[in-house]
Amino acid sequence: MRMRTPLLPFLVLSVACGSPATQCPPQTAAAAAGDEHASHDHGSHDHAPPDHAPTTMQHDFSDVAAFERMFEAPDRVVWQRPVEVVRLLDAQPGQTLVDLGTGTGYFLPLLSIAAGAHGHVLALDNEAAMIEHVRARAEREGLANVEAQVVDGADPGLPSQSVDRVLVVDTWHHLPDRVAYATHLRDALRPGGSVLVVDFTLDATRGPPVADRLPPETVAVELVSAGLVAEVLTEDLPEQYVVRGRLPD
Repeated sequence: MRMRTPLLPFLVLSVACGSPATQCPPQTAAAAAGDEHASHDHGSHDHAPPDHAPTTMQHDFSDVAAFERMFEAPDRVVWQRPVEVVRLLDAQPGQTLVDLGTGTGYFLPLLSIAAGAHGHVLALDNEAAMIEHVRARAEREGLANVEAQVVDGADPGLPSQSVDRVLVVDTWHHLPDRVAYATHLRDALRPGGSVLVVDFTLDATRGPPVADRLPPETVAVELVSAGLVAEVLTEDLPEQYVVRGRLPD
């Protein structure tokens, strides 16, 4: 297990902005390129279909069948460890949970259970074909508390103080302006709410090109810049890190 040290906002800012390996907001490769894709998805990028080669983290995710084979691959449970991820989300029955960049809905069965019969799960993605797939999946698998919505690439469109937890898996590096996006998420959180970002480490054997990866300190800086308190969590994921941003007390 890799031990992660909680980072106070001032410590995150001073460490990350002073390191040549990190970027300080608002400087992001995606923002400079004008990337309009806000989210996709909870899967590895290492075997992208030939017609969807990554270019500065811009992807065409409309070919759902091709990406379903990737995102739902049997070995994903080994490196993604979805049960561990949902445990770190610290969701409570009755809460409203958001799966941002839901893709094919890989996490939805677990999130549906975590929210419980009186809770609600919002599956959000900016690819309409993915959302149609997720709606069919929710109906097929009896995920009655799951609602799938298409969202804009620059704004999740969540009403103020409407959600309790936001899960962002393998998606944060796709966002065009992450500080602005995190600010939207902050405004959507209810008191006690939090955002959980899961993404690939710089030395992971899968994921986006190394040049497009973000160290956890950079993610923490971006969350702090949006007005959240950020910490890098202790976890047991072999390829990824987890950063939590929560509303200040």
